[in-house]
Amino acid sequence: MHDAGLPPLAFSACPLDRGEAIRRDAAALAALEASPDSRRIVLRGGEPLISHNGRLVRFPLSDPRFAPERELIFLGLEDGTALFAGETADSSDPFEDSRFSDPRAAGMRLDTGEAGIFAFARSLLLWRERRSFCSNCGDRLQEAMGGLRRDCTACSAQHFPRTDPVVIMLPVDGDYCLLGRQAAWPPRMWSALAGFMEPGETIEEACAREIAEEAGIRVDQAGTEYVASQPWPFPSSLMIGLIVPARSTEVTIDAAELETARWFSKDEIAAMLAGEHPDADVPPKIAIARRLLEVWASR
Repeated sequence: MHDAGLPPLAFSACPLDRGEAIRRDAAALAALEASPDSRRIVLRGGEPLISHNGRLVRFPLSDPRFAPERELIFLGLEDGTALFAGETADSSDPFEDSRFSDPRAAGMRLDTGEAGIFAFARSLLLWRERRSFCSNCGDRLQEAMGGLRRDCTACSAQHFPRTDPVVIMLPVDGDYCLLGRQAAWPPRMWSALAGFMEPGETIEEACAREIAEEAGIRVDQAGTEYVASQPWPFPSSLMIGLIVPARSTEVTIDAAELETARWFSKDEIAAMLAGEHPDADVPPKIAIARRLLEVWASR
């Protein structure tokens, strides 16, 4: 791992004790739900309620403002205090020093750790919304383990949240790296290549396959270097950041995936990171693609 000294990536560094033992104890969970000390955070349409100081707004469970429309999900313990999350349908305006924030913008606005709590909450709430019925028998599912599992009482199947692994990688050749862009992106924007892992392949194999498919570049799988990972709650992925040596340099793009791809020099990347390149930009600081470029350019 080569990001020592750099700040945690957005949506990581969740500080909660996720309370595994409590989740298995229905009586303990019920006691926390009845406790006046317990708190909840609020999402509306996936957007978190954030205060002006970069923190998620926390409500006592009995507070009627932005009441949850379904059962609360138990997130864990925060310095010994139980923290829950819920989606609200309340369309009221937030109070003066807070606002609901676009989920990606929240990654920029929230303090380190707060964004990790939000990512955990958003992924769980979206999973519950999309998993109401048993994929085995079709019966309705019931909450279990504080929302970290859903059970089917008809066939006894247990359902757990899924996380989709995504490789995101920077092919390099000496002092050059390969970036691509999609037609839907803002003008000037370039980023690392990325794609979902498929069943039956290693991280290294997925990295090589995606680069070959999207840009026609062959890489040295044995030289694949892990840099960092990042939870990405849109809806629930794990970005696996890699740097990999290229074995070929001629670019042949898949037009269904990319608008174009090109090699950038290390000097160009330094200018892009500084916001000084005449016609190219890199992703914002919340993106692991930027971290890959920061790590590589600093060598």
